[in-house]
Amino acid sequence: MEMRVSHEIEITPTSVILDGQPIAVNDTGEKMLVELYRRYVGDYPKFFKMDTLARLGFIAAEIVLKQQGQTCNSQQPTAIILANRSASIKNDTDYLATISDGNYYPSPALFVYTLPNIVTGEIAIRHHIQGETSFYVLDNPEQLEPIVQSTLATRHSPAVILTGWCECSEANMFNAKLQIIWNN
Repeated sequence: MEMRVSHEIEITPTSVILDGQPIAVNDTGEKMLVELYRRYVGDYPKFFKMDTLARLGFIAAEIVLKQQGQTCNSQQPTAIILANRSASIKNDTDYLATISDGNYYPSPALFVYTLPNIVTGEIAIRHHIQGETSFYVLDNPEQLEPIVQSTLATRHSPAVILTGWCECSEANMFNAKLQIIWNN
């Protein structure tokens, strides 16, 4: 089976590369994610309640899907498959701080993001994607390819998948590399 990547984005704390071309940014880290939100989205206030992992995946998806819409007749992915190595460790640590050392005041706002698959749900809700949404915890990005190939090979195969690596181990230590993949 042949897969074709139509668009790709990579976001690090200091840079954004879309289809091999850098996008100019003024800020770094979490501030850069807010800058990108204001530039490319601006109409999804729930963004400001999200943890860093969800913001990272959401912004990467927004930018690459806008690129997809410009060149592929606005066809949306029918599946979202993301992965990383550390699950939601940054937010898990933040949540743990709200229940440690006798200060048992758990934060519901933080608890929501103690599951890494929340980012796939946010993207699916925003773009009305009703197909598969999965988030895997893997050792490395190469382990994601067979999962994507298997998903594309199923009898009810999606035509398009938004997929990639979305890692956030600390507030300003993150990397997202998302692709739109077509089943040829």
